[in-house]
Amino acid sequence: MAKARAAEPLTLRSFKPESLRGAAGFFRVGQTAGGQWWLLDPHDQPFFAKSVAAVNRYGRAGVPAAHRGAYAVAVDQLYGYEDSVEFARAVLQRLRHWQVNTLGPWAEPALAGSGLYATALADFRHAGGPVIHAHGVSLPDVFDSGWAGLCDLHAQKITATWAGRAGFIGTFTDDALGWGAPRPDRPSLLQVCLSLEPGFAAYHAAWEFVLAPYGGNLAALGRAWSLDLPNKEVVRQRTLEERPLATAGYLRDHERFAREVAHRYFKATAAALRRHDPQHLVLGCRFAEPPGATVLAECVYPQVDVVSWHCHGPDFALHAEIYASVAGMPLLLTSFGLSNERFRTAPFKIQSGPTRLERMLRDGRQALAAACAHPAVIGYEWARWADEVDEVPPFGVGLVHVDDREAVEHTELFAQINARAERLRLRART
Repeated sequence: MAKARAAEPLTLRSFKPESLRGAAGFFRVGQTAGGQWWLLDPHDQPFFAKSVAAVNRYGRAGVPAAHRGAYAVAVDQLYGYEDSVEFARAVLQRLRHWQVNTLGPWAEPALAGSGLYATALADFRHAGGPVIHAHGVSLPDVFDSGWAGLCDLHAQKITATWAGRAGFIGTFTDDALGWGAPRPDRPSLLQVCLSLEPGFAAYHAAWEFVLAPYGGNLAALGRAWSLDLPNKEVVRQRTLEERPLATAGYLRDHERFAREVAHRYFKATAAALRRHDPQHLVLGCRFAEPPGATVLAECVYPQVDVVSWHCHGPDFALHAEIYASVAGMPLLLTSFGLSNERFRTAPFKIQSGPTRLERMLRDGRQALAAACAHPAVIGYEWARWADEVDEVPPFGVGLVHVDDREAVEHTELFAQINARAERLRLRART
């Protein structure tokens, strides 16, 4: 019986020239003739990103807290107070053993010269302008007259750390913004903006947006929305009562407004990053949940090079199809982890299996293997280096526990998938 012929190795010539994004000599993304997206390193070698976020001695995603947590205390005892060199050496030994090749956002500064690739977070939401934060919406006020200028100043400041670095992949614009997609249990983006205080530019922009087609006539707008609308306070009161507007007329206006917000957000953030750091990729805004087709329609090249989204294990297949079909973009999974609420709360049947732990490992393996084989996915990021204080093993999210012991219930699977990632991807080539 003849042996199966091995697939031809991927080279730069395997990629459609028109699909390549990024600067030569730095990281790029490209799509093969068969439809697979890949990351390419500065030497144009295709690879799959295997990343971990928040690898730091304080054990959390974000800036260090004023109060030192349990993990920070354990690290001080093990490696010496604020001795980042010993900590970095121990961390790198573990990461390399687990086949990790990329550091995600919030990494310890001492790891910068480790030889691992890196990504970072710009955090434009906190660039200095007003932020809309209500009823699940969490967005900068992109209608504020100073928004674009603040983005530019913020990008100039933050990109100075990695501009020109060949080992740096690219920048996420934000993490887990709340886009206010329509839901039956809370007001959506347009309704929230219509209910803001008048000090927000988004309040005035929203009312101008919805009233313009009706010559400023509230009654006409109400008829279009099938809503009794004698004054603007009606909308504000419904919002305070968590009663979402959901008529067909309102939803049509919401989709148009959401697209305008997304257009302004991605245009300003991309322009700022590309002006001050033209060599590196723009990796999107790390969607915490699908934001709706109109927002994804603006999260496209050339505004961003990659769509990034939080992936929580069992949800991979469903969400991957949403992002892949709407955006048609390369995808980067972020905040992946096996610790999902459904595992902790799932009923356990003493007469038969599988157990909650077995289901967690099974679903995690399936999700990671599927991600490696998915034609649009170029890599994934484990959610966090260390458990939170209130997380109980084996249902924590970290690769180490708060006492710095390895979380073998995660790391063994993680290392196995990492070692096979490229083979799984190459085997899936069409």
